[in-house]
This record gives sequence, structure tokens and C-alpha cells, in this order.
Amino acid sequence: MTIRNRLTWLFLGVVAVLLLGVLAMVFVLQMTTSEREFRQRLRERAQVTGYIYLEKDEMRASAFRAFEKKYLQSLTNEILQVYDAKGQVRFVAEDERVRLSDAILARIVTNKEVYFQLGQRQAVGLFYQDNQGDYIIVAAAENMYGKRRLKSLASIMGIIYVASLLVIYGVGRGFAGRALAPIAALNDQVDRITAHDLHQRVDEGFLRTSERDDLTRLARTFNRLLERLEASFEGQRAFVRNASHELRTPLTASIGELQVLLARARPPEAYREGVASVLGELQQLKALINNLLDLAQAEEAVPLTDEVRLDELLWEVREAVAPAQRARIQVDLGDLADLPADPADFVVFGHRGLLVRALGNLVDNALKYSAGDQRVLLSLRCLAGGERIVRVADTGMGIAADDLAQVFQPFFRATAVRGVAGHGVGLPLAQRIASLHGGLLTLRSEPGRGTVAELVFVS
Repeated sequence: MTIRNRLTWLFLGVVAVLLLGVLAMVFVLQMTTSEREFRQRLRERAQVTGYIYLEKDEMRASAFRAFEKKYLQSLTNEILQVYDAKGQVRFVAEDERVRLSDAILARIVTNKEVYFQLGQRQAVGLFYQDNQGDYIIVAAAENMYGKRRLKSLASIMGIIYVASLLVIYGVGRGFAGRALAPIAALNDQVDRITAHDLHQRVDEGFLRTSERDDLTRLARTFNRLLERLEASFEGQRAFVRNASHELRTPLTASIGELQVLLARARPPEAYREGVASVLGELQQLKALINNLLDLAQAEEAVPLTDEVRLDELLWEVREAVAPAQRARIQVDLGDLADLPADPADFVVFGHRGLLVRALGNLVDNALKYSAGDQRVLLSLRCLAGGERIVRVADTGMGIAADDLAQVFQPFFRATAVRGVAGHGVGLPLAQRIASLHGGLLTLRSEPGRGTVAELVFVS
């Protein structure tokens, strides 16, 4: 069922229940009013009967009937009876078919005024005191006029109810269609956007709604989603282009070297040099593939359950560096007064292997882009607010301001370092690992003065 039909039937059902309740209440009130009015008429008939029959010295029944026909409006199947103190019937209009029980007569005497049902008739009994004694006057009749009026009212209400439901259905369907028109228009625009048209955006102006309207917010949210998708798709395309280039370069070089070696016979030294060159290219290819695998792993949900002490992590990363470069790395944990009293403050929960890889990439970059006699400072600070800051600082060539904003894109390499061997994957991988662990990786750099990479963890 469409949303329009669902809203229409829901609106119709709610209004139908409310309208039925209102009409039922009106009918009940009208029925109560009719019954109260009829009882009042019966009471007045009984009072008139008592006055005329008793106060006028017991007017004969025939004379009272003549008076009634001339001056009073008779009721349907009307009965008027008078009982004396002994319970004997003294009829104004005698009707042998009706005889009240002693219990009803006793209740009338006790309560002075009693309403009760007498077959199809409604009846009232009044206790009447006269100078000749005590009497009970009973008036009974059928409320045929009230019944006909209620029946007519019920028929009119039924017709109104059915006609109202038909009108409400039409109005509700039109209202639902008009209310959903912006959504339908939004859906049409969204349906025209494909993977090749992610640069398009939903037009927010066609909604003609307020700035805080839900549909306007929906359109803006969808536009932001398109922006993220476009950036993601563009990143994927750039990734595929760059990855293909980086993978093809060592393969092309290796194939070319092997083709040269196989072109003619050569001395053993030439073969050895050629194989060494191919091995170097294949090692570069292996390193690139490992980086790509780590980059893919950083995108997945991995268990972050290892208790990693950051101070131990620094020494572990230092020991993983080649012995020839290890002496250039200086580990700084601060003064004893700066160390936290609780060793648990050094601990972060995460994936130990990924953290080692992220910090190792930062150290490798610092060593790679610094002169051989320059040191790299690897430090750790635990702040009072629960922040743990791992800093890798070098005094190498630095990164230009224009390139600094793009260094976290996979395979991007700054202009100043393109002559140095590398693939441009280390920093993006470190950033994604930091984000996976709830951390933040930032870079500060000045050309010719070095680079500082800060990895911040918040407990």
C-alpha cells in the first residue's frame, strides 16, 4: 500500500471514529432529553388529573373525558388512574387491563413521586393529599412521538455519517496527495541521479517550505550524502588509478630488465646485477601490496581488545627499525615528575599490530625525509585531561603548505619528495588506524625546518 493510501485510510479511520462518537453522544443526549420531557408531561397530566378530579369534588369520568378532549392533548395509549388510601381504584379513565401491584403503590406512598415502566408505557405515580384524604394518581402512556423522533434522528445521522465518510475520503486523499507532492518531486529528482551523476544535487528551492521544515532538512541531508558519496567515489577512482600506476611501474621495470637479460648471452656479473635489480623492484611491489592490505584492514571492523602500553609501543617501534638507522631515533618519555602515577594511564585499548604499523610509518617517513646525520624525536606525554600524545618530530626537508592539505590522500606525494622512493600510502594508513582507535593524527610542517606528527588518544 502506498503512503498516500495509508495516510488516507488512517485519516478516514480517525475521523470516522471521532464522528461516530460525536453522533452517538448527540443521539444519547437527544434520547435522554426526550425521555425527560415525556416524564414531565406525564407528571403534569397526573397533577392536572388530581386537581380536576379531586379538587372539583370528584368529577365524573365522562365529564373529565369531555374536558380532556376539549382542553388537553391526549397521549398515545394513555391511562389515568386514581387510588384512594385503601388502594381502591377510583378511575377517571377506567382501564381494567392495568392493575398496579401493592408494592408499587407502597413505593409511591413512601417516595411521593415514582417513575416506572408499565408494559410499553412509561408511568408516573404521585402521592396526592386532599381534604378528603390521601390519594395516589397514576399517569401512563407510550412515548410514540419521542420514538418516531429518535428513529428519524437515527436515520438522518446514518445518512450524514455515510455521506461525511465519502466526503472525508475524497478530502483526505486530496490532502495526502498534496502533502506528499514534495516527497514525490524529491523522489523523482533522486531517481534521476546515478553513479555517473553524483555531481548533481537535489533542488531545495522547489519545496517552497521553511528553513526548518522536515522536507528541507531531508533534501539537505541527501545533498550532504551525495557530497560524501561523490568524494568517496572520486577517492576510489583516484585510488584505482594511482594503485594501478604504482603496481604497474615495478612490474614494467622487472619485465623490461628480464627481457634485456634474455635478449643475448651475458657474463654472470650482468645476470647477477639484473636479478638484483628485479629483486629490488619486486620488494618494492611487495611493500606496496602489504600497504594496500593494511589500508584495507584499517577500513574493516577489527577487534580493539589489546591492552597496549604506549611507552612500550615507542620502544617496540624503535627496535623494529633497521640497526643502521636505530641510533638516529631518540625516545623521550619526559621527566619523572611528568610521568603519571598510575601505569594504567599509558594504556590504550586497540589492535597492537595496527598501532605498531601506524607509528612505524610515521617514524619511517621522518627518517626517510631527513638527512642521515639528523635525529628523530619520538616522545610521549600524558596530560591531566586524559589525553595521551605521541609525537614524531624531525628536522628534515618539511612539506609545503599547498601539499600539506593533501598528504592524507592515498598515493599523493609532495613535490619536494618525489625523488625519494615511496608510494604515498604511509600517512593515509596511519590516519585511518588512528581514526579506527578513536584518535587524531595531525601534521605541522615548514619547508626546510622539519615536520611534527602528533597522534592524540583520548580516554
